[in-house]
Amino acid sequence: MDDLHRRAGSRNVIELHGNITRTKCFDENVVVKSWPDTVEIPPRCPRCGGLLRPDVVWFGEAMPEEETSRAFAASAQCDVFLSIGTSAIVHPAASLPFHAMEHGATVIEINPDATPLTDEANYVLTGAAGVIPPEFMRALA
Repeated sequence: MDDLHRRAGSRNVIELHGNITRTKCFDENVVVKSWPDTVEIPPRCPRCGGLLRPDVVWFGEAMPEEETSRAFAASAQCDVFLSIGTSAIVHPAASLPFHAMEHGATVIEINPDATPLTDEANYVLTGAAGVIPPEFMRALA
């Protein structure tokens, strides 16, 4: 949701939780690229006058259907699934590593704390998301 994967050169990124670098209209649920300068907070959609907001999924909101379908399809086809820095309790995203396991993937959890995935994952690397993945990648090189 922070666009870091795309900016790092990753392709085929599935923005399951949206993208904080984009703005959308509350009423029309469409991305808005620009709006007039105003002192009003939050600003309003230039098309319909609705309030603008970050293009991210907030707690209690439904996940985007297309992205969710793509994520489950990808998890069913992957060989290795990395679950990094997540509580593994908020669904439907928390179901993805289990879905991957059901389809034969090796699941590697990287997290400083135990989660509902910990006892099920094939491998668990205990530590911070900003520390373990770089070490992991250096070890693979």
